[in-house]
Amino acid sequence: MSLDAIFGIAGSGLNAQSLRLNTTASNMANAQSAASSTDEVYRARHPVFTTALNQARGGLMPLSMTEESGAGVQVLGIVESDAPLQQRYEPSHPLANADGYVFYPNVNVVEEMTNMISASRSFQTNVEVLNAAKQMMQRVLTMGQ
Repeated sequence: MSLDAIFGIAGSGLNAQSLRLNTTASNMANAQSAASSTDEVYRARHPVFTTALNQARGGLMPLSMTEESGAGVQVLGIVESDAPLQQRYEPSHPLANADGYVFYPNVNVVEEMTNMISASRSFQTNVEVLNAAKQMMQRVLTMGQ
């Protein structure tokens, strides 16, 4: 694997973790938004990632698993959580339905904080990989002097 490929791999990781941080922020911002029906309530969203494998071999199978090199991460999409919504009896709430219930999102704030910490650390690790690759490239350039 060349050093150039490292920049692309770490860059795709940075993009993925940035998207993960954005969806987590959206979930946390909407954690207490109320609605009068289950159709209108916000549902937690989570990104789905997959590994992008290097296609440099022209589609041939690698000789061993150690020769297979990754080419980064791809975002397959963002899915809505199927966890049950929160239904609270609040007849005095302005958005209460005819039965007096208000619906709140299925956002678990503790889980979202954990996702935020994990994404932040993953982002930081990718930045450190980029810095290490940059230093190696600079050292390679100074070898010829």
